[in-house]
Amino acid sequence: MAGRLAVIGSGLMGSGIAQVSAQAGWQVTMRDVDDASLSRGMSAIKDSLSRFAAKGKIAEADVEATLARITPTTDLDSAADADVVVEAIYEKVEAKHEVFKALDKICKPGAVLGTNTSAIPITQIATVTSRPESVVGIHFFSPVPMMKLVELVRGYQTSDETLAAARNYAEEVGKTCVEVKRDVAGFVSNRLFSAILVEAIQLVESGVVSAADLDTVMKLGFGHAMGPLATVDLTGLDVMLNATSNIYRDTADEKFFPPELLQRMVTAGDLGRKTGKGFYSY
Repeated sequence: MAGRLAVIGSGLMGSGIAQVSAQAGWQVTMRDVDDASLSRGMSAIKDSLSRFAAKGKIAEADVEATLARITPTTDLDSAADADVVVEAIYEKVEAKHEVFKALDKICKPGAVLGTNTSAIPITQIATVTSRPESVVGIHFFSPVPMMKLVELVRGYQTSDETLAAARNYAEEVGKTCVEVKRDVAGFVSNRLFSAILVEAIQLVESGVVSAADLDTVMKLGFGHAMGPLATVDLTGLDVMLNATSNIYRDTADEKFFPPELLQRMVTAGDLGRKTGKGFYSY
């Protein structure tokens, strides 16, 4: 049964989560820190829905109905009535702590406090709340309207009830769930992808292969829908730098150490599709 969702963040992930939830009948509040960010998020949702309608995957009436279920706001207190909250801000634990400290005071008893973090351990995020049993990883994949997978990640104190409620929500919005039983940094997907990505960037960095040819190897040789370098351009090089750095800090395993090329590209502002240039130009 659809309920009330609060999404914290209106970027690529936040707007995608808001879209699929509203399409599934949830009443959605999408919160960000300023009106400009919210305007970009709502524009992204409208564009995505319009593309689905143009391809005949949804009716034109569904576009307006979905948009009508989404309320953009800069007021974090709007999460007070939410049954499920999904935090989808950038991968800095200090920023997430600030959000979860506030949600702990704002949200009603029994609300699921979800985080879309891709690499930070759930237990670490939950430490700032008085209800760590209600905190769970709800890790969507980008682009959210297209990708069917959600990782449900248990923190050390996540309750069975919280995990079950998170699963019900994710399945109701059309996703297939896998359970990550321990919240190791990077969980399952990014633990695997980060190792592949680091090696891929090192091969390009050392002149062994071009970015395009490496992605071709992964697509034609291993059946990937996109190569790792095209994928990181879509996700954002800054996002993956933070993710690999978090995993490296947690494991001290050299295979996760961010390559110099990745660090230099992020410093230069070549973050992928969102800036027009990454491993490819857009």
